[in-house]
Amino acid sequence: MKRVLFVCVENSNRSQMAEAFARMHGGDAIESLSAGSRPSGRINSKAIRFMSELGYDLTTHSSKSLDQVDGEFDAVITMGCGDNCPWVPAKRREDWALPDPRDMDDDGYRAVRDEISSRVQALLATL
Repeated sequence: MKRVLFVCVENSNRSQMAEAFARMHGGDAIESLSAGSRPSGRINSKAIRFMSELGYDLTTHSSKSLDQVDGEFDAVITMGCGDNCPWVPAKRREDWALPDPRDMDDDGYRAVRDEISSRVQALLATL
């Protein structure tokens, strides 16, 4: 089983959606986690709504701190949080530099969501 960690500052939008997509697209072959350098403690209601459009229930997730994840990962993907992301042991690292969709309109939010889905599928194909 491959382990993947998705990281953003608040762990309430992008990293949560990426974790969900890795579960959706990777099935039992992937252990997918997400965390934040300064977690908000909640999942953004827009993330919940836009993932529910695809049949995924983000209300089962929780906003976690990087202190709550341990071990080595096959891949650690940051969402564009730059210096706010501390070092986590990983065989592979990528920064996707995605915009935070928190304040976007519905079409913008869906575009970021769909981009995350595409990138997760490409990542899983290479693990």
